Amino acid sequence: MQLILLQKVTNLGNLGDKVNVKPGYGRNYLVPQGKAVPATAANLAEFEARRAEYEAKAKAQFDEAAERLAKIQDVTVSLKANASSEGKLYGSVGPRDIAEALSAQAGVEIHKSEVVMGEGPLRHVGEYEVTVHLYADVEAQVKVVIEPEAVAV
Repeated sequence: MQLILLQKVTNLGNLGDKVNVKPGYGRNYLVPQGKAVPATAANLAEFEARRAEYEAKAKAQFDEAAERLAKIQDVTVSLKANASSEGKLYGSVGPRDIAEALSAQAGVEIHKSEVVMGEGPLRHVGEYEVTVHLYADVEAQVKVVIEPEAVAV
C-alpha cells in the first residue's frame, strides 16, 4: 500500500515521502491517526498545494516538543508505592502513574502514551530510567525513584 506521509513518522519517513507499508498498518494506524493519506493523483496534488501548511504545522509541533523537553530534561520523579519489606511492590507503577507524577512535579503536560517502558511496568522499589517520547526525534530520559510508603502500625 502506497501512502504520502503528512508528518514525520519514526522509522518510516519524513513529511511528504511516498512510502510502501503493509495494508493493515496503513489502514488501521497511519490513515486514521492523520499521519498519512493514500498516494492517489488527487491526494498528491492536494498535498503539493498544501505543503507549506503541513511544514508549518510540523515545525510548530517540533518546537512545542522541544520546549517541553527543556522543561523535563533533568527532572527526577519521586513516587510512593505500597511495598513489602523486601522491596516488591503490591502493585506496579505504569506509564499513567509516571505521566501524572511528571505532569504534577515538572508542570508540563505529559500523556501516558508518551511514556515508553520497554520492559513493562515497574514492580520493585528503586531508581529507574524511563524514556519520554515527545515527538518523532524528541526523546528525554527521566529518572523515576520509587519509594515505599510509610506503613502505619
